[in-house]
Amino acid sequence: MSETAGVREVKSAARTVELLELLAARGDRPARLQELADGLGVPRSSMYALLQTLIARGWVRTDTTGSLYGIGIRTLLTGTSYLDSDPRVRLVRPYLDEASEALGETIHLARLDGPDVAYLATRESHEYLRTISRVGRRLPAHAGALGKALLAERPDAELPEGPYEALTPNTRATRDALAADLAQVRARGYSIDREEGVLGITGYGFALRYDTPAQDAISCSVPVARLTPEHEGRIVAVMQEIRTRIESATTGGTVNWR
Repeated sequence: MSETAGVREVKSAARTVELLELLAARGDRPARLQELADGLGVPRSSMYALLQTLIARGWVRTDTTGSLYGIGIRTLLTGTSYLDSDPRVRLVRPYLDEASEALGETIHLARLDGPDVAYLATRESHEYLRTISRVGRRLPAHAGALGKALLAERPDAELPEGPYEALTPNTRATRDALAADLAQVRARGYSIDREEGVLGITGYGFALRYDTPAQDAISCSVPVARLTPEHEGRIVAVMQEIRTRIESATTGGTVNWR
């Protein structure tokens, strides 16, 4: 049993969290009882009892047959509360609006979470609308502009050995390739994702250094078909200015969450 600061982990609480994370990771693919029991290595009877408890409280939902399980609406309410209560998200949102209006492209705010980045806010381009909101979703940090901007704020010694998941043929899937790219990010002051996360999309990422090391980053994503040297130069100039203004607007007195 693991311990945190000398306190033993509560097994039932840990299992509940693991179940919710497992369901969330499946997205639109509901799971059967046996899949969940096997996934967490617990007896079917224990898993069934846990599922029924969470269904009653709205954290898990089931279909009309009672055989398929998915994430429940209470997780949405909790996630929304996280975004609404976070002082950094509230601070950055108006600047995302400004960047989106100035550039006409998609602008993101994301936070490093382990090996991934989690999207906290997005302003979609009117020219390239996604059918699914990215907010609340995750992307491997090594495979996009946001993540690379944040990884570059940390020593290469913290990079996992790899190989890494290749989302496209352009993804830097080895430790050496990623480290070489991060060196360029540090020298340049921002990251570039040239179709490494999504084919047809180039991204520019800028770490927000109001924390040390930076936890949050903003980015601009643009379809390759619309990208010209002039537009690229304007994207970088606008996003650098927005980053500076965000960092200058940061004030003390907020809770320093771990």
